[in-house]
Amino acid sequence: MKKFIAIAAAILCFAAVASAQPKALGIRATYGAELSYQHNAGPGFFEFDAGLFDKLIDVTAVYDFNIAPIGPLNFYAGPGVFVATWPGEDVMHAGLVGQVGLEYTFDFPLQLSLDWRPWFNFVNGFVGHYTGAALGIRYAF
Repeated sequence: MKKFIAIAAAILCFAAVASAQPKALGIRATYGAELSYQHNAGPGFFEFDAGLFDKLIDVTAVYDFNIAPIGPLNFYAGPGVFVATWPGEDVMHAGLVGQVGLEYTFDFPLQLSLDWRPWFNFVNGFVGHYTGAALGIRYAF
């Protein structure tokens, strides 16, 4: 019975900690737009984006390290991966991305970010690409 209570307490504590992790949902806009989701994890956060650039459809996952958090202001950078395709083509692209950015989370549930994310395609030929700076606007919860 003691083991059962200890396991149940551990599961409840784990669920409470997992649900208390800060998250953010919104858009990331550059030459196109992406639906963006962030989830804090350890010394940084995961960012998952799915978007449309001109005729390119992409999905990106990045783990960003909090390099210099100062109150509500945070400088971050990290590596990630992407998969992309152009509708109507049978060609898939995949590779690595890097991301460097700055974000500010207000006292109310709004987060603004400005970042830069170059990507390097390793499938169907090596191509480096610079997508420019992006503005992120997210609801933080």
